[in-house]
Amino acid sequence: MSQPTENITFDLLVIGAGIVGLASAYTFLQQYPDKKVLVLEKEEAVGKHQSGNNSGVIHSGVYYKPGSSKAINCRKGYKMLLEFAKEHDIKHEVCGKIIVAVKEEELPLLETIHERGVENGLEGLRFLNSEEIKEIEPHVRGIKAIHVPQAGIIDYPGMCLKLEELICQKGGSLLFKQNVQQIIPADDSVTVKTNTGSFTAAKVVSCAGLFSDRVSNMTSEEEDLRIIPFRGEYYKLKPESQGLVKHLIYPVPDPNFPFLGVHFTRMIEGGIEAGPNAVLAFKREGYKFFDVNLKDLAATLRWPGFWKIVGKYGKTGTKEMYRSLSKRQFTKALQGLIPEVKMSDLEPGGAGVRAQACDREGKLLDDFDIQRQGNVMHVRNAPSPAATSSLAIGESIINELYGH
Repeated sequence: MSQPTENITFDLLVIGAGIVGLASAYTFLQQYPDKKVLVLEKEEAVGKHQSGNNSGVIHSGVYYKPGSSKAINCRKGYKMLLEFAKEHDIKHEVCGKIIVAVKEEELPLLETIHERGVENGLEGLRFLNSEEIKEIEPHVRGIKAIHVPQAGIIDYPGMCLKLEELICQKGGSLLFKQNVQQIIPADDSVTVKTNTGSFTAAKVVSCAGLFSDRVSNMTSEEEDLRIIPFRGEYYKLKPESQGLVKHLIYPVPDPNFPFLGVHFTRMIEGGIEAGPNAVLAFKREGYKFFDVNLKDLAATLRWPGFWKIVGKYGKTGTKEMYRSLSKRQFTKALQGLIPEVKMSDLEPGGAGVRAQACDREGKLLDDFDIQRQGNVMHVRNAPSPAATSSLAIGESIINELYGH
């Protein structure tokens, strides 16, 4: 890995070595192989947070509002992701999933999801009745479902490592343990100061994930968004219980809450995950219930939009918190899809923290939010399906920044 010196001026500097930052740097070098790129990362390796702590799902684009940035980038990114995985031997499998309605009142929402999927260009979507559900997933109880053949699973941490390797092969540089402290734009360059030094580039892309608001505020006083961290906790099915799940099994999501609900996911390395819930985290990188960072917590509590979220989703949030502390309640939620699941089938799994942008009015941003400020491009909100969409997002960022 090449180690840049401080006095080099880079053509592009990327803040954040998650999958979107890496995809942006990789795309830049694909388009401009003779130019210099530097990626700064505060951790000691790539993909340490959202990119390496998610459910490993390749999303198909079935849920997203047609014409939204999520819908466009997910469908485009899906194809690019599969091509990249095949070319570079990234472990993946297009195994399909079912979205299951268990109550009559969920049927109109299921219809809406199907309509969106068709409008977003998915082929082969089909409704399943209760008997057809059992043909695909024998242990699932539901009254109606959608089969989505395009959904799959992939090794996202492995993809991050491959992107790092390719960036270095193409002459790019990565520096780790770099905490960005200041961004200073000038007419034709941008200086980024970190805990170790100062780096100058013609253009900057920030993909700071859980700290995207703090980084974007370095070049703007607007402060119209705040990242509210939500931890998603998983259980794993014990080996003897893994036969309960064949593919990917999702509930019909709550349309008013930007999370997909607890679901069952086959993992690319083997095993079955069950979850996640969605619990307010008291630390932006708080992977355990009692992880607390007073600065992070104060930033959440001081944000006016947070209290509006509490007003809107307080009951839902309380249930999620209770489920986080009660294995019995978590099991009960899973039994909605697979009644045979017992507490004794579950063992603790991992956790991830989702960077969810919230505005001052308490709106949880559902779509991607990417904002340009002169020679700086900030990725301010990139929740799921950002990993699936990463190569498309990277291409879109580079194209906009360089006038394509």
